[in-house]
Amino acid sequence: MWKSVASNALTLFIILLVAVAGLLAWGRQQYLGPGPLAQAVCVKVESGDSLSKVSRNLEAQGAISDARIFRIGADYSGKAADLRFGSYLVAERASMAQIVDQLTSGGASTCGREVNFRIGVAKAEILLRELDPATQRFVEVAKFDPAAEAAPQAYVDAAQEGDLRWQVTLAEGVTSWQVVESLKRADFLEGEVPEVPPEGSLAPDGYDVEKGGSRAELLAKMQESQRVILADLWAGRAADLPYDTPEEALTMASIVEKETGVAAERPRVASVFVNRLRQGMRLQTDPTVIYGITKGEGVLGRGLRQSELRRATPYNTYVIEGLPPGPIANPGRESIAAAMNPEVTNLLFFVADGTGGHAFAATLEEHNANVAKWREIEAQQAQEPNP
Repeated sequence: MWKSVASNALTLFIILLVAVAGLLAWGRQQYLGPGPLAQAVCVKVESGDSLSKVSRNLEAQGAISDARIFRIGADYSGKAADLRFGSYLVAERASMAQIVDQLTSGGASTCGREVNFRIGVAKAEILLRELDPATQRFVEVAKFDPAAEAAPQAYVDAAQEGDLRWQVTLAEGVTSWQVVESLKRADFLEGEVPEVPPEGSLAPDGYDVEKGGSRAELLAKMQESQRVILADLWAGRAADLPYDTPEEALTMASIVEKETGVAAERPRVASVFVNRLRQGMRLQTDPTVIYGITKGEGVLGRGLRQSELRRATPYNTYVIEGLPPGPIANPGRESIAAAMNPEVTNLLFFVADGTGGHAFAATLEEHNANVAKWREIEAQQAQEPNP
């Protein structure tokens, strides 16, 4: 009898072991295998959220199949206490293990909302965007010019979110005065700006910032970035350029930046000015004249007058010889590269061609023909009804 009982107990124990092993294998497969998501979702982890709350939210959103397995797996992997608050884009079919790694690794949020303060030549605007998990593209929520409009309620509400990402984007060709004046209106930044940085010393780029960050520190970061770019490109410059210092090359780059918005044209535009300098010709470029009038403090907003083209200022390249005394804007890396390595051409002139680009010429005769074509285009455009 006892032998029979022992045999049955052993059999039951073996069955239990097999069942436990099967359960563990199933749980492991659930934790490591592809998840149930048919399309990506945005998962938000609030500051102070517990693993239990997060796992229930994930289950409710369909990102995981079982909250208990998620918690057990996170605990077993030693990551249960490492949750980082933020918004995370959880990819379709992401496993529980991948989600645990994503929610505990820290770093910038990969989903949710972001604010981009874009400082442009004509104006600055604040753009609030939100990532659409289905398309993985940002959708505009609100946009406004802080100099002319009150902040919309959507922005006011979003600014209270703890995981909102903040960025300042500096466009190519803005002046240092424009940057400083715009940053003064960035309500998410703090601190005074003791002085306007030297013209040309700020690198156009996108800069991640923290809410409550220092305006002065951001400007210092922009200056350091431009210093590195200038030093790097100066080291690889072409031989026999008609300027002797990185600062003069930066001045040339700023002129190239303001003369064309077509990226592919920059090296060719630079070649025109380099050729004119080599031949002792005046640069005769309108943007320098405009800078002499505005000092970089805003946009002229009208065409140049003949009297202004004849007026002697340090920046009027119709009057002065060579380069103006300094940059007329903050050029981007590509314009600096064009000034350091211009195309090798015999070109001396260019004029608008009606497509947004320019027609180039090596002789005055060719240039006058291009100018005549541009005048015809201008006349046609003037006759067309305003849309």
